Amino acid sequence: MGKNGNFRLTRLERNWILYDVGNSAFVLMVATLIPIFFNALAESGGLTSVEYLAYWGYASSVVTIITAILSPILGTVADTRGFKKPIFMLCLFVGVAGCCAMGLATTWLPFLLIFILAKIGFSGSLVFYDSMLGDVTTPERMDVVSSQGYAWGYIGSCLPFVVCLALVLGSGAIGLSQMTALSVALLITAVWWLGTSLPLLRKYKQINYVEVEQHAIQQSFVRIGHTLKHLYEDKQVFWFLLAFFCYIDGVYTIIDMATAYGTALGLDTTGLLLALLVTQIVAFPSALIFGRLSAKYPSTTLIPVCIAAYAGIAVFAFFLTQQWQFWVLAVIVGMFQGGVQALSRSHFAKIIPPEKSGEYFGLFDICGKGASFLGTMIVSVGSQLTGSANVGVGSLIVLFIIGFVLFKMSCKE
Repeated sequence: MGKNGNFRLTRLERNWILYDVGNSAFVLMVATLIPIFFNALAESGGLTSVEYLAYWGYASSVVTIITAILSPILGTVADTRGFKKPIFMLCLFVGVAGCCAMGLATTWLPFLLIFILAKIGFSGSLVFYDSMLGDVTTPERMDVVSSQGYAWGYIGSCLPFVVCLALVLGSGAIGLSQMTALSVALLITAVWWLGTSLPLLRKYKQINYVEVEQHAIQQSFVRIGHTLKHLYEDKQVFWFLLAFFCYIDGVYTIIDMATAYGTALGLDTTGLLLALLVTQIVAFPSALIFGRLSAKYPSTTLIPVCIAAYAGIAVFAFFLTQQWQFWVLAVIVGMFQGGVQALSRSHFAKIIPPEKSGEYFGLFDICGKGASFLGTMIVSVGSQLTGSANVGVGSLIVLFIIGFVLFKMSCKE
């Protein structure tokens, strides 16, 4: 950052941020149009609204379980010199191919299975993408670069989404069925995701690594075993991961299930989509603001503020019944969504050994970005047991309270 306060990104930092722009388009589709696609297939298959919400939550939970098993293993292997980029590319291509293939499904079960495959590829790519942060920038720039990644991801993802939304809503005027329009929207998203990934794939070089050893894969298992065995000894990392597991699960559950939740309440579909578009727009300046605040206040101060705000969001969601309330919810979520994600990522990158970033971010992914296992299970089970989606979503406050307490414990170490 210069003397005048301007922060200039390097070319490699910009290329890294571009991947956030690409994968965020898929995230936005998962939060908006993909649940609507699944809902249409579920209705034609005879599922009720509560069953639709529950199966959507179960699918997200399956993704997390599989990702939780694979992420630390692949992350540890990727720490080996020359391995990170190829494994990142594999996950990226699985996600992109799955995104395209979802549009070919004609019944709800095959669609859900393809969705699980695409989400695993997406989640896997994020393990390596996040761990690249230490290779593309320096520790003192991490908070701002991470925040800008999320900020530009939010606003950049709106470009293909607006095109996809216009295509779906105006499908009748151009002679397409809505299901065909949704299939084309998935293809557009996949192309955008792949295209914005190319600059990073061309320029990225792994700087922090473990040297290639004989039996590299076997040695990777030995390394992760050693890390897990001694993880408790690093109290700051240990307590942070437990805190992150709780509060980010709640955050990603709200992101992943927002449209499904509103649909289950019977709210207008077009209104839901526009409200979530507003979330992305609000999240852009909000993430940048948190990036600037990180220059004045430590992440140990800013992250608890975001967690407390999300606890309030969970309470508000419990009483949500009207369309205008969903709009209010969308704006508030946008204000804190980027901050809590970006600062958590950069905070973790600063407290771990840089040469083991893939291994540690594999553990980081288990606790969060896989797809909110604990949170989606709370919503799904709560909704089925009570017959009320409000109770399921409102119950997420427990995760934020526990996460807040555990994060404070990590700060004391």
